[in-house]
Amino acid sequence: MSSTTDLPVQDISSEVLIEKYAKGGEQTPDELRERVARALAQAEKPAERAKWTAAFLEAQQRGFVPAGRIMSAAGTELSATLINCFVQPVGDSIATPEDGVPGIYTALTEAAETMRRGGGVGYDFSRIRPMGAWVGSTRSHASGPISYMRVFDRSCETVESAGSRRGAQMGVLRCDHPDIEAFIHAKDEGDLRNFNISIGVTDAFMEAVQADGMVELAHKAQPSAEQIEAGAYQRGDGQWVYRKVRARELWDQVMRSTYDHAEPGVLFLDRINADNNLHYCETIAATNPCAEQPLPPYGCCCLGSIDLTRFVRDPFSARPVFDEAGFAEVVAVATRMLDNVLDVTPWPLPAQAQEASNKRRVGLGFTGLGDALVMLNLRYDTQAARDMASHISEVMRDASYAASSDLAAERGSFPLFNADLYLSGGSFASRLPQGLKDKIRTQGLRNSHLLSIAPTGTISLAFADNASNGIEPAFSWTYTRKKRLPQTEGGGFKEYAVEDHAWRLYRHLFGADAPLSDAFVTALELSAADHASMVAAVAPYIDTSISKTVNVPADYPYEDFQNLYIQAWQSKLKGLATYRPNSVLGSVLSVTPEVKQPEPLRAEVDGTNQRLKVERLPQAVVASLRWPSRPDMPGGNPAWSYLIQHPHGDFALFIGELPLEGPDAGLFGRNLPFEVWVNGAEQPRGLSALAKTLSMDLRTNDAAWLRLKLDALATVAEERAFEMPMPPSGEKRLFPGVVAATAAVIRWRCEQLGALQEGGATPVVDAMFSRNEPRTGVSGTLAWAVDVDNPATNEQFTLTLKEVVLPTPDGGTVTRPCAMGFSGNYPKALDGLARLLSLDMRVMDPGWIAMKLRKLLNVGEPLGHFMAPVPSLNGERRQQVWPSTVAYVARLVIHRYAMLGILDEAGQPLTDMGLLQTPAPKLAAAAGTLQVQAGKPCPECGNATMIHKDGCDFCTACGYVGQCG
Repeated sequence: MSSTTDLPVQDISSEVLIEKYAKGGEQTPDELRERVARALAQAEKPAERAKWTAAFLEAQQRGFVPAGRIMSAAGTELSATLINCFVQPVGDSIATPEDGVPGIYTALTEAAETMRRGGGVGYDFSRIRPMGAWVGSTRSHASGPISYMRVFDRSCETVESAGSRRGAQMGVLRCDHPDIEAFIHAKDEGDLRNFNISIGVTDAFMEAVQADGMVELAHKAQPSAEQIEAGAYQRGDGQWVYRKVRARELWDQVMRSTYDHAEPGVLFLDRINADNNLHYCETIAATNPCAEQPLPPYGCCCLGSIDLTRFVRDPFSARPVFDEAGFAEVVAVATRMLDNVLDVTPWPLPAQAQEASNKRRVGLGFTGLGDALVMLNLRYDTQAARDMASHISEVMRDASYAASSDLAAERGSFPLFNADLYLSGGSFASRLPQGLKDKIRTQGLRNSHLLSIAPTGTISLAFADNASNGIEPAFSWTYTRKKRLPQTEGGGFKEYAVEDHAWRLYRHLFGADAPLSDAFVTALELSAADHASMVAAVAPYIDTSISKTVNVPADYPYEDFQNLYIQAWQSKLKGLATYRPNSVLGSVLSVTPEVKQPEPLRAEVDGTNQRLKVERLPQAVVASLRWPSRPDMPGGNPAWSYLIQHPHGDFALFIGELPLEGPDAGLFGRNLPFEVWVNGAEQPRGLSALAKTLSMDLRTNDAAWLRLKLDALATVAEERAFEMPMPPSGEKRLFPGVVAATAAVIRWRCEQLGALQEGGATPVVDAMFSRNEPRTGVSGTLAWAVDVDNPATNEQFTLTLKEVVLPTPDGGTVTRPCAMGFSGNYPKALDGLARLLSLDMRVMDPGWIAMKLRKLLNVGEPLGHFMAPVPSLNGERRQQVWPSTVAYVARLVIHRYAMLGILDEAGQPLTDMGLLQTPAPKLAAAAGTLQVQAGKPCPECGNATMIHKDGCDFCTACGYVGQCG
């Protein structure tokens, strides 16, 4: 029994086929496949073209899917390239070539021509001199690589790619470039939207990270006089060292930016070049946009994937089998097809044609691995599944290299082939089985590189029945695709059911009500380490690289995430990218499990004041508390303590605990954390107030809410990072500040007590109108701000409240604060307090934030009391003594809520929404169904719900799939 037993074609597959790939009157996959087969057979001898046309058609029918550019353009009159992606070299001058590398604007022109013909482009911008460097020819200062990346970004946005889509771009900067920190944060605020970005990391840098060493940020360009005066100097090799930084501090910026903003990714340059089959004649510094192909200047990726689900015999049975022989046969024919692509494709640039002719790189891979494993009864995150994936990859490696050697015997080796150099030096080819190496020495090799696992995007929908993408597990088993209709068809949206291939085959064979086997697991159910482990299992058999995006949910703990790239380097991977839904790329302001309206959330303008508006009001489900205030304990209670050690002194952290009663306590009992406080003369100012408000979060019956609060504190950065011993063994960890360090200790203790376990009720989280801070459009939004001046502590700063307009049940609207922040001279621990209170502000019940603010009104501070005006709605002018800066800030926030008619001046809600009501039961989403996630705006439905999945853009609201692969 094969994997396609009597399965009807999905409507979405037919729709995508016709819209994206079909030409002329083509209606079926086989009609399109025949066009592609005829086109690629034109590279064969005339007498053999009919034979190879039939063989190429059969290979496609058996599961080979050439990449999207081939499927859409081969055999047509379009002058579009059949190659998906290229790498474009970029020099340091404006237009003058240097060492054979084109100047910046020449490179821009070449890239625009490449994208116009349908190719994506990757760049290494490391040659461009740093910001502020001296430009002798014009006696001016350089603007740096980031400024020029913006020029490339706008060009990509403008140039239509092969008549259909915008081009894709990858920007790379070396880890030792002086502008590397600006590069790390280049996309933090949504800039460079037409780029993926990755850092080119060296082994020396990673070793410095592990050893806590310093690294030199250097460039050949001479610094300015001011930079030299500030300490820049020239090394013996002629390079200028602009400054030195701690490797761990720089690395921590990388990981926190990746966690918060989904970029940058990492490329391990030394590993890439050491493993390169052509180590003897090229150096690689960049990749194509999805990173599965490290490429030299003007290099190309000629791609195709084989659907592994087509080779599973007797799927889901007691003894399913993978057809290795049949798979190897298709690999051999697919290798020949991709080699032919290089001869029949139009080339955007002569340099690209020459590079391809010299080396004849191709990239054959597979798709549907996740589904194939399910069909073989293997769960993706098990060793058995990884062993099977390794074995399949090994079969593909051996069959492709054997086929390429046979092609060399027939057609000749690639011009730069040198058997002695190619098969030595520790490269991938040097590790081939001895039999293959002997064959290559005797017959030669047609293609320098043969293997690459790329994302398959819409080609999986059109030609593989929506089998799981590339190396990935399935993202969801089923979802609804909402496709915008043209105005000629009445506009609006048409809905399609989209089902994963393995899932629908299982339902077809065993019935709609049959319980799924244990092998059915989706991407978001796996840990980041499980994702990376699969890449590590397959990578030894892939001569270029693997496109892998480690998708984790928004609440994935930073502690589990922060070492992911180090683990990838230690596993000898060539690179990795991650995606965690985040607020910078966009927020979903609805808490309903499905976006009901495909219209975008937009800013409403009312005269001079512009504010964000939430179109839909969620149900007012409000949290319940175990204790509204600290419980009365005449006999005392136990407390766990830990010494927080930071550069400005040490202080004690205490976590108060109470015995947990009821069935959850277990046989031997269990303590429950219910409060936090700090003690010691050297504690940072403002930290006690943070502990006080966090104590109230510990008293909720909502572990997800507590995780959300601790996650918010994990990335609070201060003037300098520091290392601190962590329980239980005292191992040192790097933290961006004392707030983050304190939060990590609290998290550790809460985990020990089981207070962060998943799966329980989430009443507070359910009551939020937005988990993420609502983002403004490009026009911005007005906010309420007030100045604070505490002469007792020499503090002068501005408190700012961002606000959002919410609909009310009676059809009106109400303005609510949704986030707060500080600027100026203030205790940096207040940044942590601001993050906590910002989350509290987004709980629908105003009684929640009111309770938090009232408890801060009496926070005192030794020698921190001061005289300041009392806020008043009636214009009364009087002053009073405030016990601390925090108390005054709390009073100002209450005053703003009073101005908006939400609280009175005493901090009591004017409309009680039932703070202590029992929440309604939460409706859990069906396992494996698509869940809306925050992301960037979707071009199809307009919602800010488009994430990076499996190397492609994917909208979690309407199911739009970016055209990659």
